[in-house]
Amino acid sequence: MQRCLELARHGAGYVAPNPMVGAVLVYDDKIIGEGWHEQYGGAHAEVNCISSVKKEDKALISRSTLYVSLEPCAHYGKTPPCADLIIRHKIPKVVIGCRDPFKEVDGKGIEKLEAAGVEVEEAERLLRYACKQINKRFFTFHKEQRPFIVLKWAQTGDGKIASLNPSKGGTSDPVMSRLMISNEYSNRLVHQWRSEEAAILVGTNTALLDDPELTTRLWPGPSPIRLVIDMDLRLPKTLRIYNREHPTIVFNSKVHDLDENMTAQMLKKNPGPCYYKVKQSIYPLREITNALYRLDIQSVLVEGGAKLLQSFIDEGLWDEMRIINNYGLLAGGGLPAPKPENAILVESMELFSDTIETYMPASPDH
Repeated sequence: MQRCLELARHGAGYVAPNPMVGAVLVYDDKIIGEGWHEQYGGAHAEVNCISSVKKEDKALISRSTLYVSLEPCAHYGKTPPCADLIIRHKIPKVVIGCRDPFKEVDGKGIEKLEAAGVEVEEAERLLRYACKQINKRFFTFHKEQRPFIVLKWAQTGDGKIASLNPSKGGTSDPVMSRLMISNEYSNRLVHQWRSEEAAILVGTNTALLDDPELTTRLWPGPSPIRLVIDMDLRLPKTLRIYNREHPTIVFNSKVHDLDENMTAQMLKKNPGPCYYKVKQSIYPLREITNALYRLDIQSVLVEGGAKLLQSFIDEGLWDEMRIINNYGLLAGGGLPAPKPENAILVESMELFSDTIETYMPASPDH
């Protein structure tokens, strides 16, 4: 099952909104076939696994055990049911990592296999947890009916996320300016994180101040769908998020031109900006997450700014929090970073001058 998980991870960023799945076929303690779900709309892990068996080992399939990290599907979607494939090849035993929460499956694959005389066994508790964790986005999307939400920011040793500079003339409030906090290695890691999520979200001030591309230019992976909140449509169209290299959804209170039947997969084929109208509010978070659910966007990385991130924290609307700390950098009178609440530190990693901390919510729901 550990090998199934290793294989499944190859699908990160390529198979959403489908889950990542790995499969291994074992005869007499020897792996004779393995595969994973490689891309959305393509063959499932079980199909690739069985197809990988060498010609001289084909006769062994009906005497082997299939290990698969997620319950085999039992319905017709973009591909035929994997449960039928297993039955057709007369595989006598299947060990699954965990059940599939998708309503079209959710135990039906197990029922079909058992009805055909296939012995079905579920992995032991720790491996079962690992199989759920690798598809935490998929599980959250189907169980909570919203995307999996990752909050990310970088902060200085004195807890600042940006600089504050006096405005010209000194007659108005200080002006926020971009502060380079994380090192080049952390920046590359952030681009890897982006490649693993379906979408990336920023607020108006971050888009205006940083003029970010919100792509994966530092990592060889797919770029997420770009999301920006611009309630009054005041962002200039010269910003890089408006280029036509990747799709961008602008959440605003004035214009709506997005087809209600549009999905994330359709958006990726139509790069450029489109507009989604929401009710006037500083940050209409629930309305936005509901919209992302309807668009079949299973995960979102929220990269700023501080007010937007804090709004998600205050709402308790997050699943994972990643903070890049540069303890050697002090900003003085800068903009305070968000304040984590109800959060448990689950991992801390040193990456040269940066310390990267990962938190999960402390609530019983997580």
